[in-house]
Amino acid sequence: MNPLVIDKMFVIDQSRCIGCEACVQACEECGTHRGQSLIHLEFVDRGADTRTAPMVCMHCEDPTCAQVCPADAIKQNEDGVVQSALKPRCIGCSNCVLACPFGVPKYFALPDQMMKCDMCYDRSSAGLAPMCASVCPSEALWFGTEEEYRRNRRGELIHEFRFGSQPVLTKVATVVDDATLGPIDVMGTEVATRWQDDPFGIEEGWA
Repeated sequence: MNPLVIDKMFVIDQSRCIGCEACVQACEECGTHRGQSLIHLEFVDRGADTRTAPMVCMHCEDPTCAQVCPADAIKQNEDGVVQSALKPRCIGCSNCVLACPFGVPKYFALPDQMMKCDMCYDRSSAGLAPMCASVCPSEALWFGTEEEYRRNRRGELIHEFRFGSQPVLTKVATVVDDATLGPIDVMGTEVATRWQDDPFGIEEGWA
């Protein structure tokens, strides 16, 4: 295994997203998916405010997209990165698109292939940040070691989601206020926290 990849992690802090879409534009520059942007921004509550949240592949430990692929086209490499469907095998059935709990894979008609974020493996395998994280001005998308995170960042990291009764473990970490509350319950009621309203600690005087 490549020690550079194992030593660093990809982190999403949705409370820092400012909706600039720099990540969307930068994603097109990644050499592993030929000019296609494989990241998108979701509106948290479009009718109420302008908050956005970046959505990339979470690289599940047990990826549903690979499980439902009838052609065995989706592979998870030795570093835990779930890759786009292999072109010679992909039959364009879109099973993976429908099965992904995070709504990440996309079917592209021109190459007749499912494609998804592969964490810019050409870069991350060499210890470089994925393109989206390398340009994010607010560091809502971040790549580095756990030690660097603990030293410089605020919030706790979690790798587990729950969709109803189904747990999903991910390689990509998500920032939360309190990890002791357990997995992020996607189907449940969101618990409001003051820190999410003030992610940079401006009101608290945190530096």
